[in-house]
Amino acid sequence: MAFNQKAFEKIKKDLEPYKAKLVAVSKKKPASDILEAIQAGQFNFGENYVQELCDKREEVKSKGRWHFIGHLQSNKVKSIAPFIHLIQSVDSVKLLNEINKEARKSDRIIDCLLQVHIAAEETKFGFNEQEAEALMLYPELSEMENIRIRGLMGMASLTNDEEQIKKEFTSLHYLFTNCRLMSMDPEGFDTLSMGMSSDYKIALDCGSNMIRIGSMLFGERDVR
Repeated sequence: MAFNQKAFEKIKKDLEPYKAKLVAVSKKKPASDILEAIQAGQFNFGENYVQELCDKREEVKSKGRWHFIGHLQSNKVKSIAPFIHLIQSVDSVKLLNEINKEARKSDRIIDCLLQVHIAAEETKFGFNEQEAEALMLYPELSEMENIRIRGLMGMASLTNDEEQIKKEFTSLHYLFTNCRLMSMDPEGFDTLSMGMSSDYKIALDCGSNMIRIGSMLFGERDVR
């Protein structure tokens, strides 16, 4: 399946009342699908794997804005630091320090989201709520001049229980509001990334202003 134009138009219409942004999750999909999406007017793309992201960027050139949404190893930061638009999956202070270091080398300020673990599954990465709030008051944060924390990202539990999903998204929105008040730059702390193909409408109702959609736009991922 190539890029689904019909689904794209529907999602855009759903987003309009919320003034929310769409990140098209293109992992495991060919660069040709991304180019189709760009032709349709979609420019933000989410990738989970560093090498795959770098390879696609070479093919797509400068037309896309790249978001890293997977678990990022510290030793891989240098590969994406020169061009990444937003790292959505910062899950440790160690990683934040590494991003700051590599951003300085590239003479850039890299925008980041703190990934918060809100799901019931134990396999998800991320800060818990207390850790995220503590990080906002972390003294060394003011010394990291080459990163900018723009908000939070989270994934709800993989379940059909809409009430549980709503509860998890609501708690993340509440945390986002608190962290924004504690931020050194409240105006710049403006992004709450939550909601995927199966639950983005619930996420929007709970305060999300950025959703990450893959299968609705590109079909199910190939198993490799």
